[in-house]
Amino acid sequence: MRVKHLAVAGILFLGVVPGVAAAAPAQVESAATSGWVGTWAAAPAAGVAGTDNGYPNFSIRNIVHTSAGGHEVRVRLSNAFGRTPVLFGRVTVAVAAGPDTPQAVPGTMRTLTFGGDREITVPPGADIVSDGAALTVPRDGDLLVTTYTPTPSGPVTYHPLAMQNSYFTRDGDKAADESAAAFPEKTAVWHYVSGVDVRGAGLRGSVVAIGDSITDGANSTWGANLRWPDQLADKISARLGVLNAGISGNRLLLDGGNAGVNALARLDRDVLNQSGARTAIVFEGINDIQQTPHQADPDKIISALKQIAVRAHDRGLRVLGATITPWKGWGSYTPQLEETRQAVNRFIRTSRLFDSYIDFDAVIRDPADPQRMKPEYDSGDHLHPGDKGFTAMANAVPLHRLR
Repeated sequence: MRVKHLAVAGILFLGVVPGVAAAAPAQVESAATSGWVGTWAAAPAAGVAGTDNGYPNFSIRNIVHTSAGGHEVRVRLSNAFGRTPVLFGRVTVAVAAGPDTPQAVPGTMRTLTFGGDREITVPPGADIVSDGAALTVPRDGDLLVTTYTPTPSGPVTYHPLAMQNSYFTRDGDKAADESAAAFPEKTAVWHYVSGVDVRGAGLRGSVVAIGDSITDGANSTWGANLRWPDQLADKISARLGVLNAGISGNRLLLDGGNAGVNALARLDRDVLNQSGARTAIVFEGINDIQQTPHQADPDKIISALKQIAVRAHDRGLRVLGATITPWKGWGSYTPQLEETRQAVNRFIRTSRLFDSYIDFDAVIRDPADPQRMKPEYDSGDHLHPGDKGFTAMANAVPLHRLR
């Protein structure tokens, strides 16, 4: 038994860019009546292959990067893709002593409870949230979320593309251990943990970006937190959290194994039910076009985008649509499929469906060959931007449209 370290191969995500106001903004009276605001998220995507027995006796220390800070913290865990119950014998959260280390800052370790109990059994398909714990959570910093699972369970719910290291041990309950030495093995994915919420003075809510591998940060610098939502968080008001609901390979209309269920099916869990969610950025569609089976009918993609906007508006969220970025040079590119992308982008720019739009296409494309990315923004595969491209995308988000 071993923890899977999954690479990303030929998986992409969608983009977003600044635009003009469209429909009247939805009204949200407060960030969240509970006061909780999401500071970090990773969308559950699948169950780890080969983990039908779960990870009995494992302690897994997930490293997560915050956006907003606060004085109280709680953690979200998921058994969304499990087929049997999973017992969490202990769950802890602490401030990381530095980047890429499982070492905790002394005195910051907190053992979390669930309805007052330290242990909790989570049914298959379910998500849970811990009680709050007093902890000074830094803005733009790293937390350590550690789970101890003492008994066999079933397929382990995970997010495949973390773009950073986490750590684990097979040697029992080390969840409350502050030492890095207790976690000798590395993993390149996040297990079980799906979100972190904070409470603090002045926090207003969170911005949630739903997308694919481009939002997920594929091909950004490892461990540097340079995904475009991370860079947006660096620019945004400290009163707002930024949550990344990207899954590499994700589609609007079809499920995709490790690429998660389709965006319409996961919208409630990954966007609408996030703590303090106020604004949704929707950046999906390129995988419907470029992956097999190809979706060449733009009306079907547009129909899915309409559903996302309507459902988000019904929950009081402001919705920003994002145009699909260029992909000429990628292996599945054809002129016919490019026409599909252009048709979807025309809809995003001209429809009054969204409260505003972000024209990632206009920001990323090469003026000399608009079907391609600018060379300086291209990670090299002609589909995914690199760090500079993600910077341009973050800069393109109209901050005055976020609330």
